[in-house]
Amino acid sequence: MRSPPPRIPPSLEAQNRRLGLLFVLPAVALVFAVIIYPVFFNLYLSLWKPALNPAKPDLFVGFGNYARLLADPQFYRSLALTAVYVALTVAGSTLLGGSAALLMNRDFRGRKFARSALLLSYVMPVISSVFVWIYLFNPLYGMVDYALVDLLGLFEVAPQWFDDPVLSLLLVCLFDIWRIFPFALIMILSSLQSIDGAVYEAALIDGARPFRIFRCITLPEILPVVASVVTLRSIWNFYKFEDVYLLTKQVPILGVYLYRTAFTVNDLGLASAISVVMFALVMGIVFVAAARRKGASS
Repeated sequence: MRSPPPRIPPSLEAQNRRLGLLFVLPAVALVFAVIIYPVFFNLYLSLWKPALNPAKPDLFVGFGNYARLLADPQFYRSLALTAVYVALTVAGSTLLGGSAALLMNRDFRGRKFARSALLLSYVMPVISSVFVWIYLFNPLYGMVDYALVDLLGLFEVAPQWFDDPVLSLLLVCLFDIWRIFPFALIMILSSLQSIDGAVYEAALIDGARPFRIFRCITLPEILPVVASVVTLRSIWNFYKFEDVYLLTKQVPILGVYLYRTAFTVNDLGLASAISVVMFALVMGIVFVAAARRKGASS
C-alpha cells in the first residue's frame, strides 16, 4: 500500500496563506488606487458642486447635476454626434480592415512588406498623425486642397475642413478610420489564418464559386472576431477625445463636451455626472452585445 502524502502542519499552511496574501497585496493596492477609488470618488463628486475657492465649502446638490445634464440640449446634440461618429468610424474601419485582411491573406510577392506598411498608421503617435493631417488639409498650402482645387478642379476654392461642422465631422471620421483600421486588420487576419485550407479545397472540388465560399465558409469563421472588433471599437470610440479635439473644435462629441465642462467651465460636479452617464451608456452597449452574442451562440 502506498503511504498517504505528508500532511502540511496548520502553522505552515497559515504561513503560506499569509505569504500569498502579501504577494497579492501590491496588485490589489494598485487596482484600488488606480481604478476603484477614482470610480467611487467620481460618483461622490457627481452629487456635489465643488467650490473653486478652497476656502469655501462644497455644496451638496444630490442628483441636481444629473437633472441639469438631462435638461441641457448640448448634451443631446453631443450624444447624437457621438453616435454618428461611432457608427461611421467603426463601420469604416471594420470594412477597410476586413478588406485588407482578405487581401493580405493571399500569397503574393512583397506580402510581408505590405503587411508592415499597413500597420504604420496604427503605431504612429497620435500627435504626430494629427499634425500631418493638419498640414495635408491646410487650405493655404495643404497637398489635399492643392490636388482637389489646382490639379483636379473639383472645387473653386479650398474647403474649410477645420471650420465647417459637416466637413470637420467627415475629416475626423476619415482620420479615425485611417488610423485604427489596422486593428481590425490584425484581428481578422489572425482569424483567417486559423481556417483549415482543406475546407477551401473541398469547396473548390465541389464547384463552389468564390462568393459562395466567402459567404458559407469565410464569413461564419470570422464573424465572432468581427463582432468583438465592433464591440471594442464602439466602446473605445465612444470615449474618444484626443484625436477629435486636436484636429478641430467643430465636432463636440461627448469626450470634448466633458473636457470643456470640466476645464473650460470648471464645473467639476457636472463633468463627473457626464462621465457617470457615459459609463452607464457604455455598459448598456456591453450588455446588449453580450446578450446578442449569447442568443446567437445558443
